[in-house]
Amino acid sequence: MENKPQKNNSTKWLALINIPIQMGVIIFLLSYLGGWLDESYPSAKVYYSKIFVMIGVVLALYNVIRQVNEINKEK
Repeated sequence: MENKPQKNNSTKWLALINIPIQMGVIIFLLSYLGGWLDESYPSAKVYYSKIFVMIGVVLALYNVIRQVNEINKEK
């Protein structure tokens, strides 16, 4: 029975360690998509890279909040 709290504790740490990696990947991929759209469809008024970076930040923060709430539920 003593192994279960340690295992549960280690899975929480793994989840917390993966959060910044997931944030970076989400933001990078959406900024890359925005840059590609800027190059493919140039416009004087619309900057796709800025829009997609902001969407990436919002999605990454939503993902972090969701994961932290799941970790707190398991307590």
